Amino acid sequence: MSPNPPTHSATSLNEVRPSANEGDTVKSSDTVLLSFPDPGVALLILNRPQATNALSLELQQCLAAHFDALSRDDAVRCIVLTGGDKVFAAGGDITGLVDADPIEIYKRHTERLWAPIEKCPKPVIAAICGYAYGGGCELAMHADILIAGQNASFCQPEIAIGIMPGIGGTQRLLRAVGKTKAMSMALTGRPVSAHEAWVAGLVSEVCDDDKVLDTAISTARRIARMPPLAVEQIKEVILAGMDASLDAAMALERKANALLFATRDKTEGMQAFLQKRYPEFKGE
Repeated sequence: MSPNPPTHSATSLNEVRPSANEGDTVKSSDTVLLSFPDPGVALLILNRPQATNALSLELQQCLAAHFDALSRDDAVRCIVLTGGDKVFAAGGDITGLVDADPIEIYKRHTERLWAPIEKCPKPVIAAICGYAYGGGCELAMHADILIAGQNASFCQPEIAIGIMPGIGGTQRLLRAVGKTKAMSMALTGRPVSAHEAWVAGLVSEVCDDDKVLDTAISTARRIARMPPLAVEQIKEVILAGMDASLDAAMALERKANALLFATRDKTEGMQAFLQKRYPEFKGE
């Protein structure tokens, strides 16, 4: 095994709680739990079991604050996001939406709350047990790697209550599974199984339900031992190249690859390979 990345000293939820946006306030809450199960690995657990992890405004604020802080923490190299071993997230909190008017919905600017997740430079792994419905499916799609239990299911059911997805459930889904599958899921609201989601390209890996979190943390541990600058560049180039032409995307790739030749980690990695030893990457 290669040397471990830096160990994070924070142990409690309240040690990482800056505002997600300038001027925002986030209540002290246990709606999202934070721990560090391995060096370089942060684990975020959605914690509203009484509401099947429905994405209340408070939970979204708390999640945004954590992602904002973890993105800026050099000791964190990979983030695992889960809802626990029963359910990932049931979607939006309908009780907070039923009487909302269009201006209120617009003024909530939920895209600002989700921006720290969308823009997170660290790899994000979603560990999904049970159902990921509506906003829960959209939250899962913000991750870079999705690991699902055999009994997990995915759904965009918004059409059944007279609305439509609004946090990527049409656009991210389209890019993940293609037009016809996205149309089927969004227009019928029909759930798809973990296996069906894997075949469609929505899920990276399917494993036994009781092994989902361990598999996610093991994957995060492996990523955390890789050179962090290379990890960040790979994520950035893959995401930036998705909607670019092949020529433009290849240009991004070539320049990012050349940039990494200026890092100390590149020298360390190549020397370690030639010397038949494990590298010690420092993110320099």
